[in-house]
Amino acid sequence: MTDTTLISSKFSIVGYEAKYAVAFKALNLAWLDKYALTEEGDLAVLNDPEGMIINTGGVIFLVKNGEEIIGSAALINEGDGKYELAKMAVSESWQGKGISRLLMQKCLDAAKEFNAKIIYLVSNSQLKQRSACMENMGSGMCRWLMLITLLLM
Repeated sequence: MTDTTLISSKFSIVGYEAKYAVAFKALNLAWLDKYALTEEGDLAVLNDPEGMIINTGGVIFLVKNGEEIIGSAALINEGDGKYELAKMAVSESWQGKGISRLLMQKCLDAAKEFNAKIIYLVSNSQLKQRSACMENMGSGMCRWLMLITLLLM
């Protein structure tokens, strides 16, 4: 999936390409390291996003401001119509501007295209901004994802 969606005259959402590997990894590590949450599994995915996400039927979306990558989100295909919403990160200077919400919506649109049956998100209670973003999606992100799951079935 290499489509480009224009968000505004400044921003666009693009599909992952190898040329974005360094920016994708740096963006996600900055987010994880800030909260001391980086684990071996994260490093495996960030060191090989094509092998671990793209080549297994998943997708990665990136938000660009000009040529700068300022946000990312991925859908990781786990088989049988099950996808993890993962690798959501936004550059610190761009947080709080609705970029995560746009990325989440792009991933959910892709999940519908993939005929996903289950979409889930694993998060950590330390990530207050992520929790706030989920709550801002309307009636709580957990309930919202459960509703999406039911609608996709």
